[in-house]
Amino acid sequence: MVNKVILVGNVGIDPEVRTLEGGTKVARVRLATTERLYDRSTNETKEHTEWHTITLWRGLADVVDRYVRKGTQLYIEGRLRTREWTDKDNNKRYTTEILADTMNLLGRRSDNPASDAGTPSGGYGASSYGQAQGGGYAQGGYRQPASQPSAATPSQPAPQPAAPADDPDDLPF
Repeated sequence: MVNKVILVGNVGIDPEVRTLEGGTKVARVRLATTERLYDRSTNETKEHTEWHTITLWRGLADVVDRYVRKGTQLYIEGRLRTREWTDKDNNKRYTTEILADTMNLLGRRSDNPASDAGTPSGGYGASSYGQAQGGGYAQGGYRQPASQPSAATPSQPAPQPAAPADDPDDLPF
């Protein structure tokens, strides 16, 4: 069975970051993804924006706390999780959120509202942070092993060789 979500979007409000009693950090991010749909009958392009709640733990929450602000563009990989609770009126409530395993900061440093805090992403590249069972390099950046302490600092992405200018596989999409 597979439960995998991949999103690229913009942060809608500054993240909410908390530290639990045991010292574990947790962050909640509201991410907007916009889909553009062309209506042939009216010859108009319409936009549909979907809002997602992303939950990030430990090292990822620390990166969010330091570098992510409203307007930051993020790449998120994770899985869907539905929670149930009872509200103050004794009604059962449900919410579905994305539990993030990997996060990449996208865009240019100048595009990131937290760039004055010294974001690790520069140029058009992306910085990747994640928690994985086996760790290792993926998505052009470091994926933090789950067993690594939460105080670990994110590493810079591995330099990628540039494609030749006349490479037909280097398409803009």
